[in-house]
Order: sequence, then C-alpha cells, then structure tokens
Amino acid sequence: MERLKQTLRRIDGKGYKAYKDMEGTYRLGEWALHIDHVQGDPFAAPSRIRLEVPAAVAGVAADWLDPAWRRVAAEDFFARCVAQAIRGRSARGAAGGHGNSGLVAIDAPGQEVLPRTAVVIDEGRLSVRLTVGLPAAGRTILGRAAETLLCETVPGIVTEGVLRADREKLKRHLELADQQAAIRAYLRERGYIAFVADGAILPRESGASDRPMKQGAIPFRSPDSLAVEIPVPHRAPIRGMAIPKGVTLIVGGGYHGKSTLLKALERGVYNHVAGDGREYVITEETAVKIRAEDGRRVTCVDISPFIANLPFGKRTDRFTTDDASGSTSQAASIMEALEMGAGTLLIDEDTSATNFMIRDARMQRLVAKDKEPITPFVDKVRQLYEQHGVSTVLVVGGSGDYFQTADTVIMMDEYVPRDVTEEAKQIARAYGSDRAAEGGEAFGPITPRIVRPDSFNFMRGRREKVDAKGLSTILCGTETIDLSQVEQLVDPSQTRAVARMLRELARQMEENGARTLKEQIDLLYEKMASHGLDLLSLERGKHPGDLALPRKFELAAAVNRMRTLKAETAGLLRMR
Repeated sequence: MERLKQTLRRIDGKGYKAYKDMEGTYRLGEWALHIDHVQGDPFAAPSRIRLEVPAAVAGVAADWLDPAWRRVAAEDFFARCVAQAIRGRSARGAAGGHGNSGLVAIDAPGQEVLPRTAVVIDEGRLSVRLTVGLPAAGRTILGRAAETLLCETVPGIVTEGVLRADREKLKRHLELADQQAAIRAYLRERGYIAFVADGAILPRESGASDRPMKQGAIPFRSPDSLAVEIPVPHRAPIRGMAIPKGVTLIVGGGYHGKSTLLKALERGVYNHVAGDGREYVITEETAVKIRAEDGRRVTCVDISPFIANLPFGKRTDRFTTDDASGSTSQAASIMEALEMGAGTLLIDEDTSATNFMIRDARMQRLVAKDKEPITPFVDKVRQLYEQHGVSTVLVVGGSGDYFQTADTVIMMDEYVPRDVTEEAKQIARAYGSDRAAEGGEAFGPITPRIVRPDSFNFMRGRREKVDAKGLSTILCGTETIDLSQVEQLVDPSQTRAVARMLRELARQMEENGARTLKEQIDLLYEKMASHGLDLLSLERGKHPGDLALPRKFELAAAVNRMRTLKAETAGLLRMR
C-alpha cells in the first residue's frame, strides 16, 4: 500500500488519465487490493476494484459453501452487509470533487437472493467487488483524497461489512436458504408445482416497489383442502397451500387478488429474503410466465399446435414474422418455453390475446373452423399436461369453459383463497358447453431449432457493442433487444449477464453450431457452473462485479427477440 500511496502523491494535481498508473495489485497486510479498471474521466463509468480477504481472516466456514444454495446465500448476505456499510458511511461525495468523485458502490441485491458477482467466496478467499469514483477537481487528480478513499474508506467499509457482520444474522440467512431448499425438494417429491405459506404477504408496496405492503395487506391463509405441512430444518413445519401438478385455475372477481397471487407464484422461482413476505412462496424452477406481445419478432418457431392453415398458404411449422400479433406472439412464447423445457406455464387472461385463449360456441357457429386458423388454448391446455407433463396455472375471470379442463380451481375472495374445485366441476356438468373441441386429439410437435452463428452481429461501426440498459433493454450492435415483456427478469444485473451471455453463445456456436438452442444454452450453463459468473468477464482475470444469474428461459427469450436471429428446425438443418 505504500507503493500505491507514493503513486497517488506523485500524480496529485496531474490530468485524470494519470490515474491509469495505479492499475495493478497492492497488499494491505493480509488483504489484497486489485485495481482492475481505472475510468478515463471523472464523469465516466466508475473504476472497478476488488478487495480480497483470506478465508481464514474472514472466518469463512465450510458450512457456508456447501450445499450450493448456502454459498449463494452467504455471498448474498455479505453483499447486503457491504451495501449497508456504504450507506452508513455516506461514502458518495465524501472525498469531494466533480463527477463521480468519492463514489463507492456495490451491486446490491434486491428482494430476491440470486447468484451474483458482487461478493465471491471460496475456500481460499472472500472477494468484494466494488466500483469507486476516483476524486478529481474538473479533470485534475485529487491524489490525497484518492489516498483516503482507497487506503482508508474502502478497507473500512469491507471491515464493517465483512469482518464485523453479524454472524447470527448470517446463520439465520443460511437457515432460511436451507428451508427454501427443503420446500423445493418436497414439491418435487410429492408432485406439486408451487407452495404459498400461511402468513405470506403477497401484495407489494406499490407498482414501482417490490417491497411488501406495510399496511392493509391480508396475510395468506390456505384452504384446508389444499393445505400441507412441510417439514423443514431449523424450525417447526410450515403450513400452507400446495398447488398440485395439472391445470389450475385462479378465479374470482376483479380486485380480489387473482393477479397478485399469480405474480407471487411467478417470482417464486427465486428465493426471497426474510421480511419480504414471500420467503416461503416457492414455485418450481422451470415455471415460465407467458403473455401476448404484439409486435415482437418470431423466427422459425413451430406454432402449428395452435395456429395452422393461414391465408395464402403461409407455413406455421417454421413460422417467422417481424411483427407478431397478440395470438401468434403468445403461441410462439409458449412453444419457445416448451422448447427450453418449461414444466409449468403461468398465464393471466388480462395479458393474453382473447382469441388465443377462447373461441365460444356462438363464434364457432358464425366463423367455421376452416376459416379460423387459431386453435384456442382451452383446447390444448389439457393435452399439454396429459401428453407432455406440462402444468398450467391460469388466471381467468371471463370464461367458464376452462372449468372442464381444470384439476384445481382456487377462488380469491377479498384476498382470501377458497378451494372451489367441486363447485366448478358441478357447474361444468350442469351447464355443459355448446362449443366443439378444436385442434384434434394430440397437442402437436415441440420442435427444437438450431440458431445460426451469423445471427449475432455485435458491431456498431468499427466497435463491438453489447450492453444492457436497465432491466429490459439490451443494445446488441445496431439492434435493440426489448425484454420489457419478459416478466421474470427481476434485476438489471441479470440483464447485464444476459448481454454478456449472448457474446459467449456466439463464440460457442462458432465452435459447435450443429447443436440446438437448448443444447447450446445448457452447455453455457454447465461452463458457468464450473467457472462461475466470472466466465462472463470482458477481461479474463478481472472482475465483472455487477452480474446476477438469469434463468435459461430469460436468456432464450433474449435470443428469440433478436431481430437478426436466423434459425432452422433441428431436423432440417441436420439432414442438410
């Protein structure tokens, strides 16, 4: 650190680019400070540094690291503690100066517990990845202020956020992860797709906040007929509502909590922190939210199970369009999810295309089937489960025709769930349905595709460009990928990771382009399981401290929304 101090004193008062002289590694006692990237301007993206603390000094215990969910939880815990230490010290602006001078930041977790790169723990070290704004007056280096920032403030933050972190809180954080893992295992073993614990708080603070509603929220209470008690470690069994595999309807009047329950199930593919209200809302990990998405790009998707016999003979077994309608986009999204191995579909009629969901008897009589290319979802949802084992949870408020397809019907009544399965079945038997089933006896093919390597073009002028902007936008060369309707992306750090993963996929496809999209994505995730998210670093050996792991489905969604995407059905390309 003396060498770093001497460098900072030497460049004090010089132009900002002289800060580049600092890049490298410095020792602070048993710690190591890595200055991986120095910003070129006080108003540019902040510099990136790592502080590495030996595992023995940090007190890393073996039971933090195994099983895998404990390692994720431990890294998440320390990232939260460091973020709290930064807030407590009011580090931003403490050193004075212009632009980002004095900024200290970490990629702080939100309500979900995700594998991320902000803190990485292994048997040898605990690494904290930070961004810092190197102090400057205009573009003149403030060397003494930088010395205070790097040699005192940052080590102090890590000391407070790691060495002095409350180990009892860490213990509870890890135990919660154990409990969430136990619930997931119970669901898999017993044939359930989701669980909502009694006492869960499902409503959020506002449309702009993912925090729990503080006042007026009604705690969840399972109907007795759907209740189970799940044994979990470290505490008494947890009672709540278990949703079995099959077709589940969520019904009820408007504003009674149907969509709120579905939204909680949608986010239940991730673990949540204590106090979130949804920490014991658990959904099987391959559940995918499906919605209509007018105007999206669709490339070579076999949507024939839902749409066939288009005018002018346009094929739907390799369907491509630059401007999908609501019905074709929803059909494509379902088939893309099935291609990636989705085990459950989550659908809300409010965000669905009406003509995709239902065609009633009167419309069937007016518009003959040979004039209607769409087979509605109501005629496929049962086949999807019985022939492919894919469950569906569906919010409906306007069509009782779905009663005949359902295994379970839950009514939300003033935010309280009731099991009305038998009532719904009695109504279906008593009133029947005049509509005729459409689409035949079989669901139809789920056709894998092979993506061509030349789909990816990262060049913008003479420079390569692939980057994320916020939660829902990726800039890829001259193209913008819109992910605003991909509802299970929950953290901008996931979107940043998706952008980096597109680059890795392109490299991978150049090497082995004959594999299907699912095989390519599976292979990439196998590599990341071995090497961690650091595999996605733009510069090998230097930290990407602002990434969080997305699911395979969200990565596939980004690929499928590329307007440069070129694909073939797997059988066709392999025959060639």
